[in-house]
Amino acid sequence: MFPKLCLVPLLIILPPGAAYAETGGAGIAAEPATAAAIDKTIVADPQLRSLYTQSKWRALWSSHAAQALTKALADRGRHGLDHLAFTVADAGDPVSADADVALSRAALDYAQALAVGRVDPASLHEVYTLPRPKIDLVAGLRSALAAGNLGEWLESLAPQDADYRALSDAYVRFDRAAETGRPVEPLSGGLIRVGDRDARVPAIAGQLAESGYLVATEPAASFDTAAPALPAAPASPALYTQAMADALKGLQTDYGIAADGVVGPATRKVLNLGPGDRARSLAVALERRRWLARTPPATRIDVNTAAAQLSYYRDGTLTDTRKVVVGEPGHETPALASPIFRLVANPTWTVPKSIQNGEMANVGSDYLQAHNMILRDGWIVQQPGPDNALGLVKFDMANDQAIYLHDTSAPALFERSQRHLSHGCVRVADALGFAQMLADDEGVSEAWQTAQASGETTFVPLPKRIPVRLLYHNVYVGDDGAVAFRTDPYGWNDPIAEQLGFAKGSARRAEARAIDVGP
Repeated sequence: MFPKLCLVPLLIILPPGAAYAETGGAGIAAEPATAAAIDKTIVADPQLRSLYTQSKWRALWSSHAAQALTKALADRGRHGLDHLAFTVADAGDPVSADADVALSRAALDYAQALAVGRVDPASLHEVYTLPRPKIDLVAGLRSALAAGNLGEWLESLAPQDADYRALSDAYVRFDRAAETGRPVEPLSGGLIRVGDRDARVPAIAGQLAESGYLVATEPAASFDTAAPALPAAPASPALYTQAMADALKGLQTDYGIAADGVVGPATRKVLNLGPGDRARSLAVALERRRWLARTPPATRIDVNTAAAQLSYYRDGTLTDTRKVVVGEPGHETPALASPIFRLVANPTWTVPKSIQNGEMANVGSDYLQAHNMILRDGWIVQQPGPDNALGLVKFDMANDQAIYLHDTSAPALFERSQRHLSHGCVRVADALGFAQMLADDEGVSEAWQTAQASGETTFVPLPKRIPVRLLYHNVYVGDDGAVAFRTDPYGWNDPIAEQLGFAKGSARRAEARAIDVGP
């Protein structure tokens, strides 16, 4: 599963979990007593050339520093990076010039993975405008080597927040379970309801126990039995009991499936995911968080498009959460940062040409009249009113993708467990209540209420723009502090996981459904 110890001239491929000496920590100077000269003609990498230009093309590494790097790399599993092989020099003492360059390259590669991620999201997404960390890794490495605190510097590059630590702990736990547990036998067949007797029930009970939703009849069947309040497995192995259904509802809730306790096709796909699949998803989750700037705005709106959930933070405190409807597969809500700069009461909706020439290509005057639409300069425009696709409020955002938050004339969609149903914009549950909350917080409540009561399209500028981040986190830490899993509705995990060294996965994607023609 992982690379094994392998000796090659000057290079060692580190095995995951290997233990090394504690030398090379803080306070041990890394500057070699007699620094070897580095042949600049063999160093082409711009980062390395910058590093050695600053050192006047003299070697930087001591054997103590090399040991510190080796120790840090051996612990990379905590960041979900243990499926990648980083190469370091078998340095010796003193460190040779070739080994010095190899050590610098490995250190910068690992530092890059911790600081900004191994994968460049801009290479995966046509639109990605979320702020990324900015750090001078070359200067940081040189300073760390000079101060003798390489291990501490590397550890400081990864996110330091509680959510990242919780995801890291979960990754280690599921990865260990994948190594020691039994292979998952895929489930197939029809529905299973409470009271049914079915030969698949024991396998389902085992999966629920291994995932921490059900107390196993034998402790060894579960890798985490720290939750005594969980339902217990049935005494009759083939009987699907209410206790099992209750446990299954927990899994269904975590994965955004209707929590009915029935084993159906969508639930079977999740049950067929083993600990290794969940470890893979957690590694991707850790990588996505390394992409993000470490200090988000204290007042902001985060929309998790994978979970179809909105979170509103005010002065660093979570003050509101609510359901949203986001883009369907094929019309994905992009990963972008874009502020709300005004509220629009009683908005009109100008139908995008892609919809006008697609779903609405053959509509006639009767359809337009029935939906309060008119033709204006070749564009279909829906007039204000409760049946408008944008509802009664639009949250105007500053971006060139025509992406924004808005109300809806179809509130029943918020009751669905799978809410990837729009053409890319974000529909907000109780949008009028949310608009009033923002107006109160921003001191424009009176102007907003007047605009809303007018029945006319009215713009209410906000004194300060409210940052919005459209994130895609299908594994995240919930409000209760527990790690929550969702499916990969857009199928965006696979390219990341493969670049992190994982095999192609089997995560369930959302299916596009033509619900309406709204944005």
